[in-house]
Amino acid sequence: MPSTPDPALRPRTRPLRRRPLLFSTGTLSLAALLTLGAAVLDGGDPPGTPQAPSWKLPWPEEGQAAVRIDGLGDRGDLGSHGSRTPVPIASVTKVMTAYVILRDHPLRDGTPGPRITVDPQAADESVSGVESTVPLERGERLSERRLLELMLVPSGNNVARLLARWDAGSEEAFVTKMNRAADALGMRRTTYTGASGLEPTTTSTAADQLRLARQVMRDKAFRSVVAQPRTTAPGSPRTLPNTNTLLETTGVIGVKTGSSTPAGGALMWAVTVPDRRGREHLALGVVLHQRAGTSPQEGLRAVFDHSRALVEAVRHWMSRTEPAADHATGSR
Repeated sequence: MPSTPDPALRPRTRPLRRRPLLFSTGTLSLAALLTLGAAVLDGGDPPGTPQAPSWKLPWPEEGQAAVRIDGLGDRGDLGSHGSRTPVPIASVTKVMTAYVILRDHPLRDGTPGPRITVDPQAADESVSGVESTVPLERGERLSERRLLELMLVPSGNNVARLLARWDAGSEEAFVTKMNRAADALGMRRTTYTGASGLEPTTTSTAADQLRLARQVMRDKAFRSVVAQPRTTAPGSPRTLPNTNTLLETTGVIGVKTGSSTPAGGALMWAVTVPDRRGREHLALGVVLHQRAGTSPQEGLRAVFDHSRALVEAVRHWMSRTEPAADHATGSR
């Protein structure tokens, strides 16, 4: 069930003034007016207001999650579950890194973008045995799109920091941009302290990350990258698989995994689902803090299991849902 809003965020209410119901027998029946009045006095929605599913989504028992289907208006908000306390999000952080990079350096019409020189720091970090990195050679020049692939598909931390330095001059300056972008998107419970997500001090909530997902999935270049099941290492035929194995599920087109002992398993996912008329919608979900405190591998297994269950539930609901006549189909 949707989590209870913070008391501090609830709007203040004034005492209800009961006013006489004025009606004409030519417009509404007495029974209809009584039904409408009862709904308003009880604090509910008037009859006929589109509602989210009456059944419960298979929310995970731990951590937090949020799900939304674009193109259905208020009906598409399927709610959130769990605590709203910010938690570490690990490599899901790279979604905001990509968002800021593509905002500052847009890729149009499938172009690869500018070529970026691998600096000594990014090359030296390639051999790290304590974090997720990809092999880079000092001085080689790779396109912006290629580096986005290496950051988002095999989740290269060294690539995320390289892109941050290229964009802002230093990772610290780039992190300032990340937090400003989060604030502009209304992500009030999010704090970024690095471009890669390695730091457990980068924290957020499922609801905040869902806001980011809705925005970043409007970028065609981003969507095309996160849908890739694999890429290759620079200058090598070696395959680098996508860390997001949820892509093996029908309709799933992204987005990004995260895992660490403090964060547990984290996943931002996107799936296209048809309604009863065959019109496709984009469903987005975020699941965080699964099996935190265990191993990253155990956290990922848990977050994939819970995300698959949510995807299937959304698909089932959409197959029975009659779309609104004036809805927009999916994200731009």
